[in-house]
Amino acid sequence: MQPFDLHPRTRIVFGPNVSNQINELARSLGGVLGSGRPRVLVVCDPGIVAAGHFDRITGLLRDNDWEVHAFHEFAENPTSAMVDAGVSVAADFQPDLLIGLGGGSSMDCAKGINFVYSCGGRIHDYHGVGKATSEMLPMIAIPTTAGTGSEAQSFALISDAETHVKMACGDPKAACRIALLDPTFTLTQPRGVTALTGIDAISHAVETYVSKKRNVMSTTYSRRAFGLLARSFVRVLHVPDDLEARADMQLGACLAGMAIETSMLGAAHATANPLTARHNVVHGQAVGLMLPAVVRFNGTVHADWYSELLRELEPHSEVSEAPTRLAELIEDWMREADLATTLDDLSIPTSDIGLFVEDALKQWTGTFNPIELDEDSTRALYREVV
Repeated sequence: MQPFDLHPRTRIVFGPNVSNQINELARSLGGVLGSGRPRVLVVCDPGIVAAGHFDRITGLLRDNDWEVHAFHEFAENPTSAMVDAGVSVAADFQPDLLIGLGGGSSMDCAKGINFVYSCGGRIHDYHGVGKATSEMLPMIAIPTTAGTGSEAQSFALISDAETHVKMACGDPKAACRIALLDPTFTLTQPRGVTALTGIDAISHAVETYVSKKRNVMSTTYSRRAFGLLARSFVRVLHVPDDLEARADMQLGACLAGMAIETSMLGAAHATANPLTARHNVVHGQAVGLMLPAVVRFNGTVHADWYSELLRELEPHSEVSEAPTRLAELIEDWMREADLATTLDDLSIPTSDIGLFVEDALKQWTGTFNPIELDEDSTRALYREVV
């Protein structure tokens, strides 16, 4: 009987073309916008501008008398330096509202800016949980990918610009007021982005289902997320304009994000992060590489949990076979997406495994794995993907 404390802070609005409601939704925040002509800072990367989503959103806002400014100077895995640059822009513009438009990097960067702009100091001061010192600007998240589920979380993942260590900065005050899920925005994802973000979302559903903090609410989110994602992932790879499949992926990613918020992740993320930090392996690739090994490892004790999850896709799966079957499915999805399934595929030398082990054991996410990680078990996980 795992206790939980669930306080949904984010209004979720879903459906094709609900992005057309951006003015009404933003103005529904009412008094938090202050007086006079409202000012909004839109945080999105250049790729979102090129796809036309930035002009669509900002055009609707400008037509309704919003003063709009933008911050684009950041990249995947936003760093503390990028957050500092965004805070400087916010300080000059003094927005009433933030919009994070794009993938997880856009939403994380916007949250990072919000922490420092609203509470002062630097982003490092908010590494951990519950360190915001004042109320923060209201924020609307508009995801254009189906991956991180950041729109449903109160955490920002920001990398230290010098050490490249990922800092998880979380506080209830950082939760988005509104998450606007418009599956038409995800139609523009290139195949590679669809693959990487989709595997990331699947990893969230799988890891949250077996975490130490799993509870009746998180497992409900995780299981439904897995069902939606598992049925639609291959479909969106091969039929990218299938809006129903895109919608399933977007909803699945959001539900998995909601599961993270109440149960956290595990060893796949703990072992993936060193690959990103030391070899610039894209997060979705790194976590997808490690996930099958972690499922087999956890499955030695928790085969029943993986069986429950797998029944969303295969109703008659056998408990004893479930971890192996699920691991094989993930490997099949990785290959279907043209992603690497070994360290050798990524040209990463096995001589680095010792460094990875050392780094992985320092990762906060690893502490939530259902089987405690130690040096030997973590090394074995890396050896399995050589």
